[in-house]
Amino acid sequence: MLSQRHPDTLAAIDLGSNSFHMIIARVVREGQLQVLDRLREMVQLASGLDNDKHLSEAAQERALSCLARFGQRLRNLPPWAIRAVGTNTLRRARNADEFLERACTVLGHPIEIIAGDEEARLIYLGVSHALDFDNARRLVVDIGGGSTEFIIGEGAEEGRYRESIEMGCVHYSHRFFPKGILNGASMQQAEIAARTMLQDIEQQFRHLGWEEAIGASGTIRAVARVVAAQGWCGSGMITAASLKALAHFMVETGHVKQLKLEGVSPERGPVFPGGVAILKGIFESLGIERMTVSDGALREGLLYDLIGRIRHEDVRSRTVADLAQRYHVDQSHASRVKETAMALLEAAASTWELEEEEHFLSLQWAAILHEVGLALSHSQYHKHGAYLVAYSDMSGFSQQEQQVLAFLVRGHRRKLPVAKLKLLPEDLRQPTLRLCLLLRLAVLLNRNRSPIALPYLIFKVDQNTLKLKFPEGWLVQHPLTEADLVQEAGYVKAAGYRLKAK
Repeated sequence: MLSQRHPDTLAAIDLGSNSFHMIIARVVREGQLQVLDRLREMVQLASGLDNDKHLSEAAQERALSCLARFGQRLRNLPPWAIRAVGTNTLRRARNADEFLERACTVLGHPIEIIAGDEEARLIYLGVSHALDFDNARRLVVDIGGGSTEFIIGEGAEEGRYRESIEMGCVHYSHRFFPKGILNGASMQQAEIAARTMLQDIEQQFRHLGWEEAIGASGTIRAVARVVAAQGWCGSGMITAASLKALAHFMVETGHVKQLKLEGVSPERGPVFPGGVAILKGIFESLGIERMTVSDGALREGLLYDLIGRIRHEDVRSRTVADLAQRYHVDQSHASRVKETAMALLEAAASTWELEEEEHFLSLQWAAILHEVGLALSHSQYHKHGAYLVAYSDMSGFSQQEQQVLAFLVRGHRRKLPVAKLKLLPEDLRQPTLRLCLLLRLAVLLNRNRSPIALPYLIFKVDQNTLKLKFPEGWLVQHPLTEADLVQEAGYVKAAGYRLKAK
C-alpha cells in the first residue's frame, strides 16, 4: 500500500544545538528546489544541558515556543511533506524522550533524532546540491552548537568518509570563554582542545586528501561574513590568514560585548568565540589554507533526502540491502518471508491502523534482515541481529527508525520482548508490536524454506485476535506448522493477543 505522491511544497526542520531552522521549498523541474520561506531562531538548546545531561525547563520552554511558531507555518502541508530532526543536544539529553513528546505536540509533527553519521550524510547532501558538485574530491566541514561534522566525498553522493565529533560552538564558548572574557590564553587553550579532538581523524583525512575544502552552517558562514567585511579575505571564503587575523582581533577586544563585527548577530555573539577557536583548530590540524563557504547544509539535505523517499529512491532501502549482503543473508528466503509479510499486512492494515507507508517499509526491511544475526551464531541469532541493526551506522535511518527495526528483528521468534517496547516512543509501541506479530507469522509459515508457494489462506484480524484459515486438511499434512502455530498462540497471548488457526 505504498502510495504514489507528487511533491509540490516540502518543509524541513533542524533542531540544532544552537539554532532551530525551518526551510520551506517548492519542488521544480528535475527535483530542484525553489526556497519559499526560511525561519531561524537562536534557541541555544545546548546551553540548557546540565552536568547530568538533562535539559532545563527554561531551555525546553524556549524550544517549545519556537516550535509552536514553526507549527503554525506547517499547518497546510501534508504530513509526508515534512521532516523534522534533532541533532547533538537531543542525542545527549537523558530526558530527550519527555521533551520530544511535548515538542511533537506543539509542532504538530513527529520529530526524529538522527545519529552523528546520518547528520554528516545529510549535510554533505545539502552542500553538494547547493554547490552543484562535480566529481572532484572535497572536504565538507560543519560546526554546529554541539558537534562538528567532517565529510570527504566525490560528486553528489552522500560522502564516502564521515565523522561527527562532539565539539561545538556553544560548549566551547561556555568552557573556554566564561562570562564572555576573551584573551590569548583562552583562545589558545580552546584551539588546542579542538586539535586534540581531531587527533583520531587527522592522519586518515590528510592521507585521503581533497581538492577543495567547503564550510557550512552558522559559525562558518558568520566567520566568512566577518573576514570579508573587514577586508581580510574575499567574499564567500575563509583563508588561514584571515582566520588568524580574526582571532587576534577578538583577543585584542577583550570581551564579547565589545565585539562589533559586521555579520555576527547579537544572538550569535556569545557563542562566536568557541566557533572561531574550533575552526582555527581545524585549519591547523588538517592543513587547510582556504575554505569556500556554502549556503546549503543539513536542512537542505533533509529536503533532498525527502524528495528521494517520495520518489521511492529511498537511501534506507539501499542501506538495508547493503547490510543484508554484508552479512550474507539468504536473499531467496528473505524475499519469500517479505512477500508473506506484505500479504498479511495488506489484510490487517485497515483494522490495525497500519496503513502508513512507513509501516509497510518497516515490515519489508525487517523481513529482509530478520536472519542477519546468523552471521554471528545460530544460537540466539535474533538477539545478535537486533544488536547489529541497533548499533550499525545505517544511512537514512533516524534513531527511532533503527529502534523499531531492531525490535522487529529481535521479536521475530521465540518469546516476544514486550518489555523492550518501552524503549520506543509511546505512539510507536502498538503499531510496532502489531508489525512484529505479522513478521512472526510470515517467518513461521516459511520455516521449511521451500520455494513452493504457500497454500491460499484466509487471514483476518480484529483488535486483539489473529485468525488463520488453511485449506481443508492442510494442517494435518503439515504437523510441524500446526505445532508451531500452537506454540505461537502461547507467545502472542503473553502480549495480550489471541491466535486462532484451523
